Amino acid sequence: MREYRMAELAEAAGLPLRTVRYYRERGLLPPPRRAGRIAWYDEHHLARLRTVTALLERGHTLNGIADLAAALESGRGIHDVLGADAPTEETPVSLSPEEMADYFGAEVTPENLAAALDLGYLATEGDHLVHMSRRLLEVSSTLVRTGVPLSAVLAAGREVRAHADALAALFTDLLRTHAPGADPNALRPLARSVVEAELSLALDHHIAAPEDTPAPGADGARHD
Repeated sequence: MREYRMAELAEAAGLPLRTVRYYRERGLLPPPRRAGRIAWYDEHHLARLRTVTALLERGHTLNGIADLAAALESGRGIHDVLGADAPTEETPVSLSPEEMADYFGAEVTPENLAAALDLGYLATEGDHLVHMSRRLLEVSSTLVRTGVPLSAVLAAGREVRAHADALAALFTDLLRTHAPGADPNALRPLARSVVEAELSLALDHHIAAPEDTPAPGADGARHD
């Protein structure tokens, strides 16, 4: 990995030296490697400077960028989030912070970033973020463009996560109890079909019914 003195780093980033000094004083750059009295910067510092420039162009403030950097640096790495080599059908997406801003605009705040990291939607990998599911990324971005605040999307995601975990436990227990020799992965399309069908039926009711009409079975019983 190439290393730079501060003046070389500023030139590579296309920034005035005084600007890079100011960013370092504001804590926007991680500490350099020191060899005696010489401070050495590397490609990670250059990537950070380019990210700061891109986020400023997208309307973020220096204070906001500093808070975003702090939230990012406190996040868990991708290996911590994934844990063991568990099978998955989801496709992770690597994103730079400025690409994340392209998806969610001004909704990329330190609070929302911290919530997404806490949920496990996002993990860190070097200078990039990794969204754990391309499908969830696209859906979340579409909801935000529709007008739903990202904080509300994340709050809903937390509730969905709890229900999804309960459903996954229900189906895996069903298989382990009644068909212990079956391949657990064969359960995926079956469980998905049941959940999609039930959700479709529930959406039919909620979309068609007046807002103050309770859902079927909302009190624990089905009303025909």
